[in-house]
Amino acid sequence: MFDQQAGAFPYDNAFSRNLGWVTEAEQQKLRKAKIAVAGLGGVGGFHVTTLARFGIGAFSIADFDTFDVPNFNRQAGATVSSLGRPKAEVIGAMAKDINPDIDLQVFPKGVDESNIESFLQGASVYVDGLDFFAFKARQLAFATAYRMGIPAVTAAPLGMGTSVLVFLPGKMSFEDYFGFEGCNDTEKALRFLLGLTPKRLHAAYLVEPDRINLQEKRGPSTVAGCMLCAGVAATETVKLILGRGDIRPAPWSYHVDAYRHQASWSWRPMGYRNPLQRLGFKLGMAMLARQALK
Repeated sequence: MFDQQAGAFPYDNAFSRNLGWVTEAEQQKLRKAKIAVAGLGGVGGFHVTTLARFGIGAFSIADFDTFDVPNFNRQAGATVSSLGRPKAEVIGAMAKDINPDIDLQVFPKGVDESNIESFLQGASVYVDGLDFFAFKARQLAFATAYRMGIPAVTAAPLGMGTSVLVFLPGKMSFEDYFGFEGCNDTEKALRFLLGLTPKRLHAAYLVEPDRINLQEKRGPSTVAGCMLCAGVAATETVKLILGRGDIRPAPWSYHVDAYRHQASWSWRPMGYRNPLQRLGFKLGMAMLARQALK
């Protein structure tokens, strides 16, 4: 039994059940690693707590928002006791409750041009936890990580599944894959959705499509999807830190859907310039134009 008053946190004992899947030497690599997570709502909070349970020793976390009732269906830190409290404060406390020795840097105003380099400094991996529609911050974070030579992972909750992309230094960049430059927010939303899920496994069980409205920046989400995101993103992150296991960076992506019992790889060479992506974007914009006329 750990007595907080009696002595140091027993790191080796706390994370000993990881051993077997990682070696003792690899566990120490995880202990020395630092992960940057921007956005601590739907997926970001689960990213932090999942990686903390892997024994990651340091984090930079960023979010400017506070918890509210509509967060209850899916967000790791959303409870009655956290209502109105800053997400960065709550998730930081949860991480420290898992491992009191975590080296934690908190950015309570989110990320922007003034602090993005400080936020990413020393990070082994950047893990994207930003809201789907946080396009400016997402572009900034991925572009800066790419420039600083930091691998980046994004996992999107799609229904009761997740789609995952890894961006590696020297490989295809976030911008080359999604093509946000020069687009308005609606166009970015459509490009992001198409790039995340070329196979659209989740679409078969979307029972109320009108709940998704890209122009109004709203859409449904589930805790199942968010927790699956955390599991797969943490796995890719651990593989990157340890330098073992198959990593297929963008333009590869994979989609795991628990509802349909399916998993599928996608490959989109040329990213958003790929003919299939260009066609999907054209058809999607036409559909949005028709919806706007209703």
